[in-house]
Parts: sequence; C-alpha cells; structure tokens
Amino acid sequence: MAVLYRCSTPTDWLCPCGRVARMLVREGIAVDTVRVGQRRSRRPEVEALSGQRRVPLLVIDGDVICDSRRIVEHLRFRRERAAAG
Repeated sequence: MAVLYRCSTPTDWLCPCGRVARMLVREGIAVDTVRVGQRRSRRPEVEALSGQRRVPLLVIDGDVICDSRRIVEHLRFRRERAAAG
C-alpha cells in the first residue's frame, strides 16, 4: 500500500499530482490519497515526512519520494525490476 500526498486540485489532469495519480493507477498500485492544503504553510504532515512542503509526495515501501518526475522514474524502475526478476 502506498500513500500519495497531493494538492487539492479536483482532477488528475491539471497538476503534477494528477500525473502521479494516473501513473499509480496504470501500474496497479493500491494507494491512499491524502489531499493537503494549497498553501505550503498548511502541509505539516508533508514537512514531517520529507523535511519540505512540496507535493506530490509518495510514501511507498518505506521510501519517501518527492517531486513528480522522481516519483514517475521510481515507479518505472519498480516495473522494470519486477519484469526482470
């Protein structure tokens, strides 16, 4: 089970958080979504996990990954690793 901390944008098409959400669905990864405030000052749970206040933030298999590009890269790596072995 993964946890995705994302902004409060209501769709998956308008922001980097949505890109990550779409990728998680494509990969078939079960995820709990936590929507956080638009203002960075209203994201204490994100700061507690990662030391910063930016979203998206993915917690998966004990790893905390920030930034949509890094998250997508990590998910692709997981897929390739699973296919290879």
